[in-house]
Amino acid sequence: MELFPRPQYTEKIAGLINRGMMLILVGQRRVGKSKVLELFKDWLRRNRPEANVVYINKEYQEFREIVTAEQLYDYATVRLPEGGDNYLLIDEVQDIENYENALRSFHAESRCQVIATGSNAYIFSSELGTRLAGRYIEIKIYNLSYLEFLLFHNMEDSDESLLHYLILGGLPGLLAFKPEEKSQINDYLEGVYNTILVKDIVSREKVRNVTQLENILRFVADNIGKPISVANIVRYMTSRGEKISDETVSNYLRYLSDAFLAIPIRRFDIHGKMLLESNNKYYFSDHGIRNYLCGSDIRGSIEKIMENVVFNHLRREGFDVSVGILRAGEVDFVATKADKRIYVQVTYLLASDDTVKREFGNLAAIKDNYPKFVVSMDPVSGGFSDYPGIKHVSLREFLKMNL
Repeated sequence: MELFPRPQYTEKIAGLINRGMMLILVGQRRVGKSKVLELFKDWLRRNRPEANVVYINKEYQEFREIVTAEQLYDYATVRLPEGGDNYLLIDEVQDIENYENALRSFHAESRCQVIATGSNAYIFSSELGTRLAGRYIEIKIYNLSYLEFLLFHNMEDSDESLLHYLILGGLPGLLAFKPEEKSQINDYLEGVYNTILVKDIVSREKVRNVTQLENILRFVADNIGKPISVANIVRYMTSRGEKISDETVSNYLRYLSDAFLAIPIRRFDIHGKMLLESNNKYYFSDHGIRNYLCGSDIRGSIEKIMENVVFNHLRREGFDVSVGILRAGEVDFVATKADKRIYVQVTYLLASDDTVKREFGNLAAIKDNYPKFVVSMDPVSGGFSDYPGIKHVSLREFLKMNL
């Protein structure tokens, strides 16, 4: 199968190699971690032709006999001589028993640059912190950006293409389907969702009441962009006649986050310059899976999906994202990266003076000089004279911006 370039990832990996740290690719299932690893293998072939590269994909039959850390160590060391320009690339590393022992040894010997991916059912940030503490850097892999979506599907940038993106989401596996093949696409998304649910959450965490977990997940999916607390989920479940404890709800929300399915976003007190701990909002790593859970008719959810797409675009651009809290309002996103910050409001249409006042007014209440954006589906962009310095851009244009 043709490998589509994702240069933002190969360039990031290339910039981090040979700095004394292992590199671990993490992200929701089916966002393309394995393909990114293959892309970097090709990068090494082109840019480091003299390097010694060992590539192990545990889904391939030829590597079936590498099942322990000792076998991994013996296989790699024969092919990676000491003092060489050596690279060990491992896909699905969790299929090797006690893999961390071999990786720690490679690291201690400075024998090779290790780059690995693993199934989310076994490799989460908390576990990596224990197994490889202080020896690795996480590289987060996200679903397709809008521009990647256009490339993968050979589409021109247009309102119709944007609508396809908002409906279908950004999983690379959708390349096998045409946008009009709604039934087949739904089946594909169902398969991805079920794999995440069963392997990354139910089996891993030994969840007994799967129906209860799914009801909470659908509640989160239907309320993306709204503050969600343990208490209001407990009230919701109680209203359905389901008894559930605060602890169980809290655990379920953590499981969703650990599986990179639904990502919590904390609130940031803009005036007090501090993060607030309660009532997180949640967004999905892939809005296509969110749409699968809530139904593919997005007319009643368009603003939620727009927010989800903007949230992921900001994360792909390397920002830490939080919700901005003002004394008399809220800003959808406060995005920070080193000493850079931007503020973003998202709304479907600026169809009334009240909407303009709300979206622009909240940004105008922030008395600093960081860039401020209002993003909408309006076909005409441009600022408003009453709100100087605040940029209004269409969603299509925003998703093409390098921020």
